[in-house]
Amino acid sequence: MLNKFEEIKEKGFIEIENSNIDFKKEIAKLKKEKNAVILAHYYVDGEIQDIADFVGDSLALSQKAASTDADMIVFVGVHFMAETAKILSPDKKVILPDLNAGCSLADSCPDDDFEEFIKQHPDHVVVSYVNTTAKVKALTDIVCTSSNAKKVVDSIPKDKKIIFGPDRNLGNYISRMTGREMVIWDGACHVHNEFSLEGILEQKKQNPDAKIIAHPECPKQITLISDYVGSTSGLINFVKEDDAKTYIVATEPGVIHEMKKISPDKFLIPAPGEDAECACSECEFMKMNNIKKLYSCLLHELPEIKVDKDIREKAYKPIKAMLDLS
Repeated sequence: MLNKFEEIKEKGFIEIENSNIDFKKEIAKLKKEKNAVILAHYYVDGEIQDIADFVGDSLALSQKAASTDADMIVFVGVHFMAETAKILSPDKKVILPDLNAGCSLADSCPDDDFEEFIKQHPDHVVVSYVNTTAKVKALTDIVCTSSNAKKVVDSIPKDKKIIFGPDRNLGNYISRMTGREMVIWDGACHVHNEFSLEGILEQKKQNPDAKIIAHPECPKQITLISDYVGSTSGLINFVKEDDAKTYIVATEPGVIHEMKKISPDKFLIPAPGEDAECACSECEFMKMNNIKKLYSCLLHELPEIKVDKDIREKAYKPIKAMLDLS
């Protein structure tokens, strides 16, 4: 029989065999006993969003958790997000429901390769998207989010050269918005990069009054046909404040749960991916999180996310530089 640590190493989580547990009730009980705060990203299942203390984008969630007096952070999202929470809350215990919940974008930028890339472009200011590992952040001058990336790039003196990583679509979008030439790392999010232009145009044909809204991690051809381009929270707010009734949503469809809660009168259509067998495009890593794994990680306080002190301190500096700018 595997012990807890061996099971995590093999499976990524500790399996709960008893399905007769009232998971929501037990999670609420454990959360109180352990003085824990539950964070849920917009892309995880609505069932988890509904019981979380905070729902939001990755950095905003880490900031929320840091401002609480909780002893433990349960980050229902992906690995780099839990790392960011640990960077901002080094004295809190950070746990993640499934250690295998990675990120295709973060994984597209290995720290060793990125370090070599930086060496090949000396005297460049390094701007890294928050969707990166702690080690990549530690190599960075200033971090950005999708909502403040333009502001971050605009803040850099015009005579300074810029490296932007790892998302090429976001980097190219910000380059177009700012007029700045940048050396852009060739990475991408598998969800946003694979929306079907043909499929979206067909949806628009069937719903001519619909507005197309997209995340800037989408390729250029998607953002160019969109009525609004913005971060996840920006998309939610646009749907809330805009006067249209129908929207084609080109981002991970988990966000539609929050959109429906805030804007119940709106009709929301998930944009299709290139896979003709799928009506939408889901993040397989986000969907690794479920109610049983959330209960298990709270019960066992595992898997725990740790960040080496030296890396953590180096990674905090570019995050602070961004927060100071904001």
